[in-house]
Amino acid sequence: MRIGEACRAAAAQLRTAGVPDPAWDSGQLMSRVTGLAPLMARLSERELTAKEAAAFDALVQRRLQREPLQNILGTQDFCGRSFAVDGRVLIPRPETELLAERAVRALQDFGSGAHALDLCCGSGCLGITLALEVPSAQVDMADLSEDALAVTRKNAERLDAQVSLLRGDLWDAVDARQYQLIVSNPPYIPDEDCLALQTEVMREPLMALKGGTDGLDFYRRIAAGLRKHLLPGGVLLLEVGFDQAERVAELLRAAGCETACHEDYQHILRMVEARWA
Repeated sequence: MRIGEACRAAAAQLRTAGVPDPAWDSGQLMSRVTGLAPLMARLSERELTAKEAAAFDALVQRRLQREPLQNILGTQDFCGRSFAVDGRVLIPRPETELLAERAVRALQDFGSGAHALDLCCGSGCLGITLALEVPSAQVDMADLSEDALAVTRKNAERLDAQVSLLRGDLWDAVDARQYQLIVSNPPYIPDEDCLALQTEVMREPLMALKGGTDGLDFYRRIAAGLRKHLLPGGVLLLEVGFDQAERVAELLRAAGCETACHEDYQHILRMVEARWA
């Protein structure tokens, strides 16, 4: 069978299985097997070797089971870098790049030697991006999950990022440390909503998704510990769910902060910024 023909046949299978973007996925999987660019793979008239056909079929079978494409490929791009991902961590989303960009600018403004924290670091995409974009900063990365920290460590090593890893339940991980910048993309999906997520999302760790009855449990805990850990003049940047920005901002205002909300690519209020009033 020719490569392009195999891609089209796989796309048809994926479409029947309800995969959202079957042609894209089949091209990505074939690219991994053949080394061709995804578009070229979908157009190629070259014959598949028996070894390539078997490898491609194995990948397609995993995707038919709705395993996320990024986990099958083992990587996800974030802010121009390739991060290792697997079933132990949340897959970085494009909108989180906006949070990273805003955090980088804030950290640069603090100057050399500033101390930053990525709280609930997961794959490490936020904190590692900070460390690489602002190498003069000290960056701590904290998570309760040992599995997540293992992925963070792998990404820090493969990208040569100088970071410190801390394990613990939210603020417990950092003891009495204080920071100029704290950035976090915590779990924020209401527990009941987790039962109706897209099949691929439900293959990601629930620990990284479930935010309590109303999705705000982690924001309440972050607000409660902020005075101890955010230095005067410091900045907190949070990603929030699509309808949570104002409620999270109110929690932070009640804790004594001035707040601002920022939009994502779809003009949804997706980020909350806080500073001490």
